[in-house]
Amino acid sequence: MISTTDFHEGLIYEDNGQIVELLKYQHHRMSQSKAVIRAKIRNLETGAVLERSYSSGEKFRSIDVSKREKTYLYMDGDAAVFMDNENYEQVSFPKEKLGEQVRFLTENMQVLGVYVDEKLFGIDLPPNVVLTVSSTVPGIKGDSVSNMTKPATLETGIEINVPLFIKEGEKIRVDTRSGEYVERA
Repeated sequence: MISTTDFHEGLIYEDNGQIVELLKYQHHRMSQSKAVIRAKIRNLETGAVLERSYSSGEKFRSIDVSKREKTYLYMDGDAAVFMDNENYEQVSFPKEKLGEQVRFLTENMQVLGVYVDEKLFGIDLPPNVVLTVSSTVPGIKGDSVSNMTKPATLETGIEINVPLFIKEGEKIRVDTRSGEYVERA
């Protein structure tokens, strides 16, 4: 059993019969009232992201989780195909369960497969990925006010805002959790 005092980002536990992953949490204490933990969780079966409030000290059943390295191979219709790096077995994983993560997948990318009771429940991407800028408008000389950005389309088709000095063909590092530009690669 785990308690709300054991919470940390990435924790996987059972809540009302559903297996969930803790994405973010905050501890709130109002004067004259009991402490409350506000949590943002993802249901590992459906991929839905929910917000919940728990009272301090609430207990949950812990889940045995193992993670195995996988390599992303290709998209096959509405499923992504991954290869297990230990036994070279190929596994299809539904695109809708990946959610927004599917935007960052590139061929031969190393990811972690999250297994609950030896069943593949999810995919963990690395915190940052390196992607190539496929198209962007040129930065205009003289636009040097701090933190100016422009839209850029990356090799996977996603559009993000990048600084004015980024050109087409450059490789940049993108945060997979927020979808924001981090730095040049």
